[in-house]
Amino acid sequence: MKKFNFKKVLDGLTSSSAPPAKPETEITETLGSEHFQVSKTVRHGFPYQPTAMAYDPVQHILAIGCKSGSIRLFGRPGVDCHVMHDNDAAVLQLIFLVNEGALVSVCSDDSLHLWNLRQKRPAILHSLKYNRERITYCHLPFQSKWLYIGTERGNVHIANIESFVLSGYVINWNKAIELSQRTHPGPVVSLSDNPTDSTKLLIGFETGMIVQWDLKTKTAECRYACEQQTLHSLAWHHEGKQFMCSHSDGSLSVWNYRSPSKPAQVFQPHGHPAQKGSKPEACRPIMKVAWPTSRTGDPFIVFSDGLPYERSGRRPCITVMQGKSVTVLEMEYPVVNFLPVSSTPWPNDFQDPYAIIVLLENDLVVIDLTTPGYPCFQNPYPMDLHESPVTCCTYYADCPPEMIPAFYTVGSRQQKKTGFSDKNWPVKGGEWGTSTCSYPEIIITGHADGSLKFWDASAVTLQLLYKLRTSKIFEKQPLNQSTEYEEDPFAIVKIAMCCESRILCVAGTSGHVIVYRYNKVETTVDVPTLEIALVYEVDDLDSPDTDQIPPPMPPPSSSVGSAGSGGMPSPSPHHSTSSEGAEKVGSPLLKVKSGPQKMVPGYQVDLCAQLVTVEGEPPSQILCLAINSLYGLMAFGNMQGLAIVDIIQKTTLLNLGTPDLYGSADPYTRTQPRSPQRKKPPAGLGDLGEAQAVEQERCRSPTTERDESNGVCLSPTGTTRKKLADIKRNRNQPRPRMSKAHSTASMEGNGGDADSKDGSFSRSRSSSMSSLENVSAEGINCLSFTESYTRKTDPVTSPCLWVGTTLGSVLVIVLNLPPQGDQRLTQPVIVSPSGPMGAAALGDLQSQMLMCVGHPSGTILRLKGAILAMSFLDCNGMTIPPLFAKWEDPKKKEENREAKDGQSMQRRGWQQLQHLHRQKAPSSPTTETISDRQFVVICSEKQAKVISLPSQTCAYKLNITETSFVCKADVVSIANSVCLACFLANGHIMTFSLPSLRPLLDSDFLPLADMRIAQTFSFSNCGQALYLCTPSEIQRITLAADTCESLQEMLCELFLPVDTPEGPKQSFFKGLFSSPSIVDKEELFGEAASGKASRSVAKHIPGTGGIEGVKAEAGSAMAEVQKARMALVERGEKLSELEERTEALKVGSEMYASSAHQVMEKYKNKKWYQL
Repeated sequence: MKKFNFKKVLDGLTSSSAPPAKPETEITETLGSEHFQVSKTVRHGFPYQPTAMAYDPVQHILAIGCKSGSIRLFGRPGVDCHVMHDNDAAVLQLIFLVNEGALVSVCSDDSLHLWNLRQKRPAILHSLKYNRERITYCHLPFQSKWLYIGTERGNVHIANIESFVLSGYVINWNKAIELSQRTHPGPVVSLSDNPTDSTKLLIGFETGMIVQWDLKTKTAECRYACEQQTLHSLAWHHEGKQFMCSHSDGSLSVWNYRSPSKPAQVFQPHGHPAQKGSKPEACRPIMKVAWPTSRTGDPFIVFSDGLPYERSGRRPCITVMQGKSVTVLEMEYPVVNFLPVSSTPWPNDFQDPYAIIVLLENDLVVIDLTTPGYPCFQNPYPMDLHESPVTCCTYYADCPPEMIPAFYTVGSRQQKKTGFSDKNWPVKGGEWGTSTCSYPEIIITGHADGSLKFWDASAVTLQLLYKLRTSKIFEKQPLNQSTEYEEDPFAIVKIAMCCESRILCVAGTSGHVIVYRYNKVETTVDVPTLEIALVYEVDDLDSPDTDQIPPPMPPPSSSVGSAGSGGMPSPSPHHSTSSEGAEKVGSPLLKVKSGPQKMVPGYQVDLCAQLVTVEGEPPSQILCLAINSLYGLMAFGNMQGLAIVDIIQKTTLLNLGTPDLYGSADPYTRTQPRSPQRKKPPAGLGDLGEAQAVEQERCRSPTTERDESNGVCLSPTGTTRKKLADIKRNRNQPRPRMSKAHSTASMEGNGGDADSKDGSFSRSRSSSMSSLENVSAEGINCLSFTESYTRKTDPVTSPCLWVGTTLGSVLVIVLNLPPQGDQRLTQPVIVSPSGPMGAAALGDLQSQMLMCVGHPSGTILRLKGAILAMSFLDCNGMTIPPLFAKWEDPKKKEENREAKDGQSMQRRGWQQLQHLHRQKAPSSPTTETISDRQFVVICSEKQAKVISLPSQTCAYKLNITETSFVCKADVVSIANSVCLACFLANGHIMTFSLPSLRPLLDSDFLPLADMRIAQTFSFSNCGQALYLCTPSEIQRITLAADTCESLQEMLCELFLPVDTPEGPKQSFFKGLFSSPSIVDKEELFGEAASGKASRSVAKHIPGTGGIEGVKAEAGSAMAEVQKARMALVERGEKLSELEERTEALKVGSEMYASSAHQVMEKYKNKKWYQL
């Protein structure tokens, strides 16, 4: 009997139902969560808001502390390390443990931290947090383990630097001053021990009282009363017999060690001598003074400021005095601190300073004291990153390797700065990493003054390659006639570069776009210009009578192509069709220089396209920019519309308002907006004043927030620029309003399959993309040139431009390109929006163009939020590389035209493959016979979708966030595959596999403190990314786990084993007649002599990293190894015991066999009855 199988019956029932829709080709995704790890790599630029500085004269390492609590450590060029305190307390003071690989930081929250610099990632070993008193000044003598800590109350505490435990020895202020003094001496502003007698400690109070404290007798040996107002600093002469003070009235006083009654000398270096009966000239305070001595001449006196108040307009300065020579070195920014640099760390020896390190608020200057005139060293660090405020950044990892030498070649020809010292940079400590990155990296920064800087960012270094000034082609504006609309009219807002062809496009804040081509030779050319009027006007539409036939819509002459004879594009742009509209068009905000201009080698101007004012309103800021070197096209968009420019023929091909791209399929009801006057935008990302208020409002209202005044849903991309496009629409171009059913159908025309599972966005009230909303502004936020399928029935790909808007729509514009060669120079490029626009509504010229291009595809896709990124994948899930024309030397190209034609065929190899595929495709395919051969990945502020082409079905869909929004998104390569990387406003970095959009990484990495981070965040290939963390610093991060593993070898070494220089040798007679006190400080400050400090004064906090953490980890690892070893030994012993037992059993069995054999031999020949 046949057995009944119930499982087969169920299988048959389930097979009868339709399976879920899946991609026809299963793509194997190789990326997993193990391939991702977020980590900061290196920080470049000038430390923002510096507050403290220290220098190790033996290791030659410079440390700079900042207001934000960060510390930057610099050595030789390329040695740069960044560490950060756990909190944001400002760094008040830094002290090196000379040649010991350690650093003490004093913070504004009254805490001290000991950093271990003997590892590539420095970490805190100990911390000491004061509870009752505020720390004002600290001093650590050379080769001493006792740290002197001065407080605001005037007391001096002593801590052991090795254990960070306070000693019971305390110098109280009431014991330091005289008994007759009734006033408090003020906070401790300076501490310094005598260079020749370490038991004598000089304590300087703010009110001018100076006390020399004897540490052995615990008494005040001498008291010096300064009458020159407030005391700021103290400096010893290396012999220990005199010291110098700086005061708030711009004076310096010199005191003899043994004469406390009056100073030996008081003088104002920059003040005129006081006449009889008159007061001395008022001077600014001298904040710090240094008194280094020299073997070959008079000692140096170096101090900051001290100039008279009457000399208004004088810059901050550093004054160097030696004998009768007085040199005043003016600085561009206020002085934060300065340090004389000498070759010896011993304070009782001649210092012989050879340089002065000056830390300014926005720069680092090192002065050469060994060269006449005191020139400055040329700074090898990339600290001029913020020379002009950074407004945008672009990151190109794994770029063509020949680009860096090309930029370096033209950059080295630029005029070099003169007047610098010829000697080597004195800060020369540390060592580079043992490994480097295998691919080249380039960073391009755009600045508020219109300049661009190209940086070599390979490995963990940053070096300036080339600088380009875009403002050179414009006429200078009079100083008394500044731009009404822009504080920085030349500021860079967008950068787009084709690395293979070296074509560069730059968009400025005044509505100008400049196209540059790389050239090795100098040329003189006239700058071609195009004036474009991007206008969209909305007006109230009156319902016409039923008997009245509406007049036909006149064709906008600048919308598709340009009006000209024979369909040829006109070289001049056009605006409106009516004379009234033409009168509204103004002129560009900037005027290009007329006549031939000299172009130096490097990037040379090929075209300048400018948006013009309309009705006195300036053009809105450009939001996106795209370039394709093979097509020879450039496109850009703003909140008013889209423009496509032919950079070969120098013509405007398309100039449309955003709603006109939809045609009759516009899903929105356009309301009449207000027309407010444009306010001045923020000056740059470095100036946070007004920018933060505007951008914080953007952070607070993502795509779900609604403007109650006009019903517009605000997105982070469209909110601040919404008002810039509010211009009334021309009455000669009415457009019918779409009903709800009609708009929904038009939206679902091609996106119905994509949203069949979850419904369209028009039905979701949680989305800001509803077709029922009244919209006054929709801008172009994302552009991508590619060769793709524009309609569902397309058997082959065709050149096109994908357009993403601020309201989440994606449209496709078809490009009809003439053949390459001479025809490309003469025949027009025909472009057509793919929205379902009828030929009757477009006019005769556009109808002819549509006949050439084909029927419009009607491709309109919808997502929540503004479109941020679009990328295309092939059937294997790999990124389709953009088509490009390889860069060729113009000189060689003119010499070998035939070779150029052959190379032109080669660089279009990928396109030729597409043409071969077109020839093999069926001539009249149906929808059923066409299989999807391409994916488009679209990411918005809220969602991500993967659309199969040409069927235009949604293969995968993901809601990225509901509570926040995506600030930056891009499809990047990593681990020989691709993924979608997103940076969210809540600080999360997320990655998703492609094409399935499977989550791979979700790291709460960085909170969005201000919009500077979002505006400059840039993803690149190989899992690399960067952002402008401060107005003067760039932070690079990596998402790749393999990079994190090799990062330890790429980072620099800060500490190198170096012998400490020998101290000065004391002469026989000096040692005979003077017997300096040599006392073990342990006997003075140790627990046995002074007891323990009160626990309420300060709290000791052990470090979480550094050597102790490494030792703890090593100890645990050693414990595990020891356990494993013991288990192995135990197992071996058991095996040995088992082996012995086995051997004993073997011997016993052999003996038993021998005995049995003997018994057998004994009774073998006997009968049974003989037994």
